[in-house]
Amino acid sequence: MSALSEEKLDLPATAQPVHPDYRVISLIVGCAIFLEQVDGTVLATALPTMARDFAVSAPAMSVAVTSYLLALAILIPVSGAIADRFGTKRVFNSSIVVFIIGSVLCSLTHSLPMMVAARLVQGTGGAMMAPVGRLVILRTVDRKHLVSSMMWTLIPAVLGTMAGPPLGGFIVEYFDWRWIFYINVPIGVLGYWLVRRYIPVVTCTVRPAPFDWLGFALCSVGLGCLLFGLELFGENTSPRNGVILVAIGAAACLAYVRHARRREHPAVDLTLLRIDSFRLSVISGALMRITQGAQPFLLPLLLQIGLGFSALRSGQLILAISLGALLARALTTRLLRWIGFRRVMVYNGVLAGLSYAVCAFFRADWPFWLMFGLLACCGVIMSVQFTAYNTIAYEAVPTERMSAANSFYSTLQQLMLSVGVCCGALILKLAMSASHNSEPSRLNFSVAFLVVTVISLSSTHWHRAFAPDAGHEMSGHRQR
Repeated sequence: MSALSEEKLDLPATAQPVHPDYRVISLIVGCAIFLEQVDGTVLATALPTMARDFAVSAPAMSVAVTSYLLALAILIPVSGAIADRFGTKRVFNSSIVVFIIGSVLCSLTHSLPMMVAARLVQGTGGAMMAPVGRLVILRTVDRKHLVSSMMWTLIPAVLGTMAGPPLGGFIVEYFDWRWIFYINVPIGVLGYWLVRRYIPVVTCTVRPAPFDWLGFALCSVGLGCLLFGLELFGENTSPRNGVILVAIGAAACLAYVRHARRREHPAVDLTLLRIDSFRLSVISGALMRITQGAQPFLLPLLLQIGLGFSALRSGQLILAISLGALLARALTTRLLRWIGFRRVMVYNGVLAGLSYAVCAFFRADWPFWLMFGLLACCGVIMSVQFTAYNTIAYEAVPTERMSAANSFYSTLQQLMLSVGVCCGALILKLAMSASHNSEPSRLNFSVAFLVVTVISLSSTHWHRAFAPDAGHEMSGHRQR
């Protein structure tokens, strides 16, 4: 069977293929996300140790995080097009292989520039895993099961975030940090086998549209220059290079907007923003994800550098966020059915923003159980909020535009997480500069957490713009 005929975008209702139970498909896709989550959370715990080995300051390690997220943001827009041409199953499995190769390269690095290059390779694989995996779900799961399917997908992802921090702390404390990348190999091999064994291949009769190479180039230049420009703003050197990169990035993004208006099938379909629920989810979720990106970068540094905790102790505390997210799995569906998407996002969104602010007040003499409990509550609140975002975005998207919507949404998601890391590092460096510190103090971290909290709270305006009955078919909520 040819690559062009491996995927079906629109199947008649009378000719639906028999797929495995949606829970099985969701859990397998979740295993790929598990691989990414373990890698990310383990890396966060190891950043201070890696900074010492590379002879750089701890905030400078933000580029090791943003380089991976940058690869995701640049390549995610083409994930849907590549899946359309070569088949979701084939692309999904190939992405796991590339991710494993990148992980091995990361373990062999001896400097920050080498790490950045290896993380870009790793991000190339990661750019396909999550969005193509989500595309598998969108194309094989009925809409009535979509909320439940997303919940099942998040179970392995949450387990990954749970295992990552204590595992990373243990490895850094008793072994070499390079082993945090080797653990991806057996997990990746297992994921590769599960995809080959259980993920269905759906035949295709629709020829994909011509790929938008110019649009892809403009997006890549725009996003890359914007993110690395933000990185340079926080460096001790002149910000001139940062200003130049940001200007080039902004110009490329504006050029893409003009280009997309004239092309029938652009790399990122901006006309999707005309769909109210999609547009509002993108904007409000973007503001919240800036803070969501900053927290996993700032929190391990706060615990290890600001409060003087060991890597193992830090990993144990960060585990609380994942435990809270896991507890939220049983709560979210009932909560959405009870009060609806709009109220959940409005009220829970305020709590989510304030939960970030709690970290600004942590002290070394606080009881362990108190910090653990607060971070667990933070995990519950954030999990509910992002589950709502990730589901309501697709409420009114036509089936034939799911691939484009998935690429667009995933791109913005990774981009804003990258911006969050850049903003967290920049605010921290500015606070250090204002207090004339060569290493960040606890007060510097407090300033950074409070600033990103304000960014999260600004999303409330957009939450209130959702229709009162938004997502009622997905949640089962009915207005009284």
